Amino acid sequence: MKKFLLAILVWVSFSSISYAAIEVYDFDSQQQQKQFQELSNTLRCPKCQNNTIADSNAPLAQDLRQKVYQMTKEGQSKQQIVDYMVARYGNFVTYNPPFNWSTAILWVGPGLVLIIGFGLILLRSRKMSKATQVGGWDEDKESKLNELLDKKQKGEEE
Repeated sequence: MKKFLLAILVWVSFSSISYAAIEVYDFDSQQQQKQFQELSNTLRCPKCQNNTIADSNAPLAQDLRQKVYQMTKEGQSKQQIVDYMVARYGNFVTYNPPFNWSTAILWVGPGLVLIIGFGLILLRSRKMSKATQVGGWDEDKESKLNELLDKKQKGEEE
């Protein structure tokens, strides 16, 4: 009896795996299927932030996939679907947001950081080279150092 109950318990625990959801979408044409796949791989999940809606298992991503499927089946174009998603979730939902005032920092920011960084490095290196030239080494100091070295070597030889 114990073996029978154990077998049922094992069967129930492994059968729960079969309830894993695999989304299957039926399309009228190959073009609709291609459009759906492209959009699913180019729209970003607003919750996951760095996954596409195809890669994400978040409930919001599932809803977005369903909406993209529904709009694709209705015959809407790729741009109409992207416009709908941008209107609802903002430019963040696309991986390549358009250049405007709200996204300017995304496009210009990395270049500005590089330019400012190299500028600061250049200024600092020039400042350090001037400091070494002004209070730095000259021929008088070189001759004094040579004299001291000569005295030390003569002192060691004797």
